[in-house]
Amino acid sequence: MGGGGLAVGMNLNDAIKNRKSVKKFKSIKPDWRDVIECIDSMRHAPTAGGISTIKIILVSDAKKIQKIADAAQQDFIAQANFVVVVCSDSSKTISSYGERGKKYARQQAGAAIQNFLLKIEDKKLSTCWIGHFVDEQIKKILEIPENIDVEAVFPVGYEFRKEKISAKVELDRILYFEKYGNKKMKNPKRIDS
Repeated sequence: MGGGGLAVGMNLNDAIKNRKSVKKFKSIKPDWRDVIECIDSMRHAPTAGGISTIKIILVSDAKKIQKIADAAQQDFIAQANFVVVVCSDSSKTISSYGERGKKYARQQAGAAIQNFLLKIEDKKLSTCWIGHFVDEQIKKILEIPENIDVEAVFPVGYEFRKEKISAKVELDRILYFEKYGNKKMKNPKRIDS
């Protein structure tokens, strides 16, 4: 398959709707090349001013994975054969945009992570977005410099058994028109040519 598109049989809408957090993995180790391909999707996310801030660490050492699970206080992470740790180096965006540069780096990390999550779904792999952990412990385990932010941790594997996708919030609970809180859309004026 060329062009980096979704595989035959998987479309973007399916990937978005079928993506879910998985906390129980099979012992079968995924092909590391598939995990790298999922990581590669991150570099195609939007960046502020073309400045890439994302840094990714792929961990396969079982002892380090156990330490990461301990730092996150989430034992299920240790079941995974791979853990992807996403970091941001906001120094260049801060240099270009001042304090807003920190926010841009976080937004870029979120966009990159979403690419990763969709590619994980495309590859029929599973993960869970972990945001709760002790930053200092993760930095020590992986020798991450002090000025680098640890954004999230992703254990990667094959889902142990297919779980039901949890219900998502209804669109009418999150969508407003013209101003915050306004749930009614005015009839758009039609412009005839």
